Amino acid sequence: MSNTTSDHNHPDDPGHDDPGLQRDLQRIDELRQRRQMLGWLAGGGAAAVIAACGGGSNDSSGSSASSSSSSSSSSSSSSSSSSSSSSSSSSSSSSATSCIADPTETNGPYPADGSNSVNGTVSNILSSSGIVRSDIRSSFGTSTTTAPGVPLVLTITLVNSNMACAPLEGYAIYIWHCNRDGNYSLYSSGVQNENYLRGVQVTDANGQVTFTTIFPACYSGRYPHIHFEIYPSLAAATSYASSVLISQMALPSAICTAVYNNATGYTQSITNFAAVSTSSDNVFGDNTAAQLAQQTPALAGSVSAGYTGTILIGVGA
Repeated sequence: MSNTTSDHNHPDDPGHDDPGLQRDLQRIDELRQRRQMLGWLAGGGAAAVIAACGGGSNDSSGSSASSSSSSSSSSSSSSSSSSSSSSSSSSSSSSATSCIADPTETNGPYPADGSNSVNGTVSNILSSSGIVRSDIRSSFGTSTTTAPGVPLVLTITLVNSNMACAPLEGYAIYIWHCNRDGNYSLYSSGVQNENYLRGVQVTDANGQVTFTTIFPACYSGRYPHIHFEIYPSLAAATSYASSVLISQMALPSAICTAVYNNATGYTQSITNFAAVSTSSDNVFGDNTAAQLAQQTPALAGSVSAGYTGTILIGVGA
């Protein structure tokens, strides 16, 4: 249009007999048609022409679109999976794809599951009212003392290692461990009248339970650990004799170092932890790498805020 204006001082002049004007009008019309064609091509007309002329097939075009959609879906799924994996440090998935049966370990000298005695009396906290609870930091019954220490929230997922890691619902899980001084309630001097850091829960449809507790100490001669026993039902969880698995968890080394060196009340654990490892431990030392990996919970957090984590327990039910 700018060229037309420059060629004529009066582009609005109706002098149709002017051959220059006719050429300009023809050029304007050609430009208009070219713009329409470009707009039509941009709107997908080219694809229609190519398809009509046999330059491509609908199947091929559909396959390409499907492939693009699939790729996008796959990318979205991958992103979702990555996000889920990231959050699994505080929550375990009920659809585990790989698992093994946890090895049987000793219940140790402080189980309070009816397998031994304290001061001549059989110790069995499993028969006490109040043992079924998620927060095990405080004693229940005659004492309500709370065990001090770095908070730890642990979600356990129980699965059938013989059936594609299917979640086990309705099973009872009993856990117990020492306090930040390395002492066990009901047994150790000074805490014989306490029953904190012990509790039972029943797995839900996802095979899961969550316990709120504290990070245990490292006492002399043992790698930091948490004891657990698995029972086929809450009714069966009255004595160790009915258990389907007795084992232990090994706490992550890096988290142990962080807690023992920075948290109040864990001073004794620093020296004890420096003298032991999973390979030298008399419980974990003979386990395979795969067993030890499954026995170690994945934890995230900090000394100041506490830790949350997950662990998968496999039972050959």
